[in-house]
Amino acid sequence: MRGDLAALVAGFGEALHDAGLPVGPDRGERFARAVTLLGPQSTDELHRIARATLTCRPEQFEILDRVFDAIFRGYVDPAGAARGDLNAPGASTTTQPGGGAPAVSDRPSSRDAEREIEAPVSTVGSAAERLASRDFATLSAEELALLADLMRRLAVATPPRRSRRPRRTPSGRAIDLRTTLRRARTTGGHPLRLLRREPRTKPRRLVVLCDISGSMEPYARAMLQLLYCAAATSRAEVFTFATRLTRLTRVLARTRPAVALERAGRAAPDWSGGTRIGAALKCFTDDYGRRGLARGAVVLIVSDGWETGDPAQVGREMARLARLAYRIVWVNPRTQSPRYQPLVGGMAAAWPHCDAVVSAHSLAALQPLLDALQGSAPPCCSPMSSSFPARSTRPGRCSPTSSGSRPACPARS
Repeated sequence: MRGDLAALVAGFGEALHDAGLPVGPDRGERFARAVTLLGPQSTDELHRIARATLTCRPEQFEILDRVFDAIFRGYVDPAGAARGDLNAPGASTTTQPGGGAPAVSDRPSSRDAEREIEAPVSTVGSAAERLASRDFATLSAEELALLADLMRRLAVATPPRRSRRPRRTPSGRAIDLRTTLRRARTTGGHPLRLLRREPRTKPRRLVVLCDISGSMEPYARAMLQLLYCAAATSRAEVFTFATRLTRLTRVLARTRPAVALERAGRAAPDWSGGTRIGAALKCFTDDYGRRGLARGAVVLIVSDGWETGDPAQVGREMARLARLAYRIVWVNPRTQSPRYQPLVGGMAAAWPHCDAVVSAHSLAALQPLLDALQGSAPPCCSPMSSSFPARSTRPGRCSPTSSGSRPACPARS
């Protein structure tokens, strides 16, 4: 049985009602909400959810189990058996004593019993896969929650950096003099063995500045959900901005994506408000960036570039941020159009200071974003006209091309 979650719940509820179980729209909605929040990975998990949400007495378990097996495990089609359909899935036939027409049995055949395994729920998975190519702006909150399981499979990683703390290794280039002399105390002061060390590496910090103005609200929800589904090991610091800057790292920690988005909406008073990109960047650099939060970090800015303030301030603050950060990646959903030109005031001022510009407007378009965060070379955004101001050509910056091809964005050295 294939279809989206709504069709799945409707068909399942109708089959239960026909079998004698009083399942109404309220129980169907409760079942759908539980499937969306819990994300079952096997038929047994889905069966437990169905029992908890669709039944109210133990004597109803038998009806639910029979219909559940028919629909999700493929044992028998109760409606087909009732009308004598010998081609019903999983139905087997037995001849009644004394001859006559074969009777339909609702017991699973031996071949079906051998195929009874812990299989993933294909209906829920196929619905999420179909949503993967849709623009985040067209998804409802329930549809976005369905993508949480797919987002957990994505690997959000940042380039490594050298740590100040070395580690001891037999093949290190430098001699660990302090440890060697300390060990020499046990041999009369003679260093019989030279211990070596090498620098440790650790992933760079990821700093996210997410625009939550009215035009970016659906994309902001998708990006926040992505971070807290797949970026558990990236040391992500999350800020939101519209008319003011709000730090949400502690608010969103250790919780489910749906709860995290709800908390984010309460913590950010300017959610779905106007946009002041330059003032937000200045506030971040003054209060957090210069104190070390942005030094050597990968900065991800999610915004469409619409600026209600002075665009020149955006350019100045982006230049300051570029001197602190290791890499700046800008997510602009408007760049999905091949005819896009960065002519909006805020985007035009920020463009020369970005290492990569990607759209990331859907789940299927997130791979260029992941590559940009890791430091590989995704395409920048859509081709620029030759009349647009050239981007900076210093190391690590994107250089424009006059031919209109998509320029690559190497990582900063």
